[in-house]
Amino acid sequence: MYPQGRHPTPLHSGQPFKFSILEICDRIKEEFQFLQAQYHSLKLECEKLASEKTEMQRHYVMYYEMSYGLNVEMHKQAEIVKRLNGICAQIIPFLTQEHQQQVLQAVERAKQVTMGELNSLIGQQQLQPLSHHAPPVPLTPRPAGLVGGSATGLLALSGVLAAQAQLAAAAKEDRAGVEAEGSRVEKAPSRSASPSPSESVVEEERPGGLGGNGKQQTEEKDLSGLYDASTPGPSSASHLRQLAAKPTPSTDSIALRSPLTLASPFTTSFSLGSHSALNGDLTVPSSYVSLHLSPQVSGSMVYGRSPMMAFESHPHLRGSSISSSLPTIPGGKPAYSFHVSADGQMQPVPFPSDALVGAGIPRHARQLHTLAHGEVVCAVTISGSTQHVYTGGKGCVKVWDVGQPGSKLPVAQLDCLNRDNYIRSCKLLPDGRSLIVGGEASTLSIWDLAAPTPRIKAELTSSAPACYALAVSPDAKVCFSCCSDGNIVVWDLQNQTMVRQFQGHTDGASCIDISDYGTRLWTGGLDNTVRCWDLREGRQLQQHDFSSQIFSLGHCPNQDWLAVGMESSNVEILHVRKPEKYQLHLHESCVLSLKFASCGRWFVSTGKDNLLNAWRTPYGASIFQSKESSSVLSCDISGNNKYIVTGSGDKKATVYEVVY
Repeated sequence: MYPQGRHPTPLHSGQPFKFSILEICDRIKEEFQFLQAQYHSLKLECEKLASEKTEMQRHYVMYYEMSYGLNVEMHKQAEIVKRLNGICAQIIPFLTQEHQQQVLQAVERAKQVTMGELNSLIGQQQLQPLSHHAPPVPLTPRPAGLVGGSATGLLALSGVLAAQAQLAAAAKEDRAGVEAEGSRVEKAPSRSASPSPSESVVEEERPGGLGGNGKQQTEEKDLSGLYDASTPGPSSASHLRQLAAKPTPSTDSIALRSPLTLASPFTTSFSLGSHSALNGDLTVPSSYVSLHLSPQVSGSMVYGRSPMMAFESHPHLRGSSISSSLPTIPGGKPAYSFHVSADGQMQPVPFPSDALVGAGIPRHARQLHTLAHGEVVCAVTISGSTQHVYTGGKGCVKVWDVGQPGSKLPVAQLDCLNRDNYIRSCKLLPDGRSLIVGGEASTLSIWDLAAPTPRIKAELTSSAPACYALAVSPDAKVCFSCCSDGNIVVWDLQNQTMVRQFQGHTDGASCIDISDYGTRLWTGGLDNTVRCWDLREGRQLQQHDFSSQIFSLGHCPNQDWLAVGMESSNVEILHVRKPEKYQLHLHESCVLSLKFASCGRWFVSTGKDNLLNAWRTPYGASIFQSKESSSVLSCDISGNNKYIVTGSGDKKATVYEVVY
C-alpha cells in the first residue's frame, strides 16, 4: 500500500487522524470494488427473477390451454354419450326379448365404474414399459354417464402425467446431446470477416466474455451494409447498441446492413408440409395430455389438444424421444396466437372449427421452380398473368418465364442502379407493362416492359441515399417510396415529378402498403412506429408505437386488419379502427417480409429463421409452413392466389404452387 521508504507513523493521543492521498485512493478503490460486486450480485438476482417470471408465464399458458382443452373434451364426450344412448334406445326395441335383456344388462354394467377399478387401471398403465415404440397412454375424459365425481378425470390425468415422467427424462437426455453437439459447432473457428457472400450467409454474433470485454466475432455477407442502425432493415439489439457509439456515416458513403447478418437458430435442411399432415387428422377427437419438461427443453413441450386449439408449427423443436413415443396422439404445442384486448389483457386464442377449412383457405404449398439468380435476392414480384417472375439482387433485376415446367434460365436482365448496389424493391404497374425498381441509390428506375427489349423509360431522383420499399396506387398514377431518411416520397408517374413528401418517421422508413381503395397509406420504420397517412388531405391520421423496429407490414384487402412484422420476431395483427390486436409467436427471428392474399382470408410472412409461414386472417391460425435453406428476405403472392414467390439469402428465388 505504501511506497518504498515510507512507513506510517504511530498516532499519539490527541493527534488528528490523517490519510495520505494514496490511502484515500486505495479506500475509494476498495469501496468502488465493493459496490461493483454488489451491483453484479443484484444484476444476477434480477436476471434470475426475470427468468422465473418467464417460466411462470409459460406455466400459466400451459395450464390455461390444458384446462381449456379438458373442458372442451368433457363436453364433447358428454355429447357423444348422449347421442350413443339415443342410438341404443332406438336400436334395442328391434332386438329379441332375450337379446334386449342382455344388452340392457351390459349397458348397466358399463356404467358401473368404481374408484377401485379406476385406480387399478391407472396402476396398470404406470407399469407399462415406456420404450420409444410403446403405445401411448390413453386419456379420455369421463363421459357424463359414468358414476363418480369430476375428480375421476383429474385423477386419471395425474396418473398419466406420472406415467410419462420417464419420457421427460429421456427427452432431456436427448436434448443435452443435441446441445453438446451444437456447442461443438459454435466453437468452430469463424471464417474471415471479409464481406464475401459466397463465404457465408449468416453472421454469428456472440459476446467474447462474461464481463463483456471480449469483441464479438462476426461472419459478414456481401450485404454487410444492408439495414444499418440508421437505415431500415433487420438488426440485432446488441449490434444497434454498438453502432450507437459510432459516428454516423456520411450520406454519400452510407452502408446498409444485411438482414442476413442476423443469426438463425435453424438448420439448413428444407422441409414443407401442412399442419394437418404434421399433427394427424385434426377432426378426430384427441385426448389432452401435457408433458412439461425442464426449462432447458421447454421449447419442446408437447401437449395433446382439442382440434379447436393451436396447430403445431414447430415439429423440429419437439424432443425426438417424445415424438416417437407418442405416435398416435395428435400433436400440439404451446399457444402461439394471443388476443390482446383494449386494456392490455393477453389471452391464448381458441381457434374456430373452420380455421383451416373453407373456400379460399389453402391446404399446403408445393415447390414448383427454383430460380438461380446468382446473388442474394432482396426483392421479388410476380406478374398478374403469373407468366413472369422478377427477382432483384445486386445491380440488376432478372426476368424469369415460369409458365412452363423444367429448368429455368432468365429471359432478360435489367441492369439497374450501380453494379454493387442491391435492389431493395420492385413493383409492377397494374397493367404489367412497366416495372419500378428502387434500392441502394437515390434514383428509382421505371422500365418499359412492353418494348421489344426492356428499357429504362424514366428515372426519379430524390435526396435520400436509398429506397427500401415501393408501393403503386391502384390507378397507377402515383408511386410511393420509403426512404432511408424516414421520408415517404410521392411521385407523379405520368409527369415523373415529386409531388409531396410525408415527414414523420424519425428513422428510416422500411415498409409500406395502401388501403381503403388508395386513400390511405401505411408505413413502418426503424423508429418503432407504424403510421397511417391520409392521401387526400396529406396528413398523418394514426401512429402506433411498438417496442421493436418494424421490418414489414401489409393491410388486409377487404378487412380492417393490419399485419406488422417486427425485428423482435413477432407478427402483430392490429385492428385499424378498434383498440385490439393479435400477437403471433412462431417466427424465431426477425420477420423480413409479409404479404396478404388478394382474397384477404390469409397472408404469409418470411423471416431470418428460414421460414415461410402462412396464417389465417386475423387470428393467425398456422395454415402451413415451409423451411428453406437460408434467410427468406422477400415474398409475393400472385393476384389469383395460386402462387407464392420467395427470395432468399442463398442466391435463389423459389416459386410455390398453393394447393387448395
